Amino acid sequence: MWDAILDAFLDTLKIFPFIFVIYVLIELLEHKTSFSQDHERLQGDFAPLIGAATGIIPQCGFSVMAAKLYDKGLIRTGTLLAVFLATSDEAFIILLSRGTYSGVIVPLVLIKLVVAVLVGYAANLILPDEKLKSNRLSAEDIHAFSCGREHEGKSEIKVYFIDPLLHSLNVALYLLIVNVVLGCIIYAVGEDTISSLIIGGPYFQPLIAAAIGLIPNCASSVIITQTYIDGFMLFGSCVAGLCANAGLGFVVLLKNRKKLKRNILLIVVTYVISVAVGIIINCIQTIV
Repeated sequence: MWDAILDAFLDTLKIFPFIFVIYVLIELLEHKTSFSQDHERLQGDFAPLIGAATGIIPQCGFSVMAAKLYDKGLIRTGTLLAVFLATSDEAFIILLSRGTYSGVIVPLVLIKLVVAVLVGYAANLILPDEKLKSNRLSAEDIHAFSCGREHEGKSEIKVYFIDPLLHSLNVALYLLIVNVVLGCIIYAVGEDTISSLIIGGPYFQPLIAAAIGLIPNCASSVIITQTYIDGFMLFGSCVAGLCANAGLGFVVLLKNRKKLKRNILLIVVTYVISVAVGIIINCIQTIV
């Protein structure tokens, strides 16, 4: 038991520097990145594609911003869903830091992009009469920051060192907890038993993974990714959880009580699509 805890601590300690470096690079990228400098692109024919491509960047700031724009009537439902389904929060960072699992990122990105773009355009076809405002987007509207954090009034050392460090420590803590729990389960049950059962199975597991993905916290993507890495979750189930993982975007939507039914429906649609994608991938893997 103590060996499992020590292994979890050492494993987390090894990947912490990689996580920190990646977060520093993301902060540098975010400082130069906006959803779009031209509001017409957000309302044009390529909006779902732009939304999906932007959502792929590993943080939830863009989903927060997309939710704000949607609430203001500046983007269509398809664009919002494209951003939500493409968002993966911490998943890519954890996979990159693992080295041997970095190869999973390419198929994961491609699947999420394809799903996000297809759903985005399908939603716009189903809702052709959505009326959009033609307001010019302000700087507050178009800039996205990690997990809703803003850079205004902060020194460069806080933006590019302290914030990434705190975020890295936060993620590392989640990783440590997940690793300890999973390590103890493996110790108690045995790897052979786990590998033969793979908790939940290919059909039920995506339901659980997508439900975890809906939790508006970076812990959810950490749990999903680490559970997949440790062999407790099938790839399709991991995809389901990460497609549903729109981070704080859901929280922003739910703040608008006047549109509560619409916002709940959007969350349900995101969940159902994510589960369906996960089950399809698991079925394909089972057949192959």
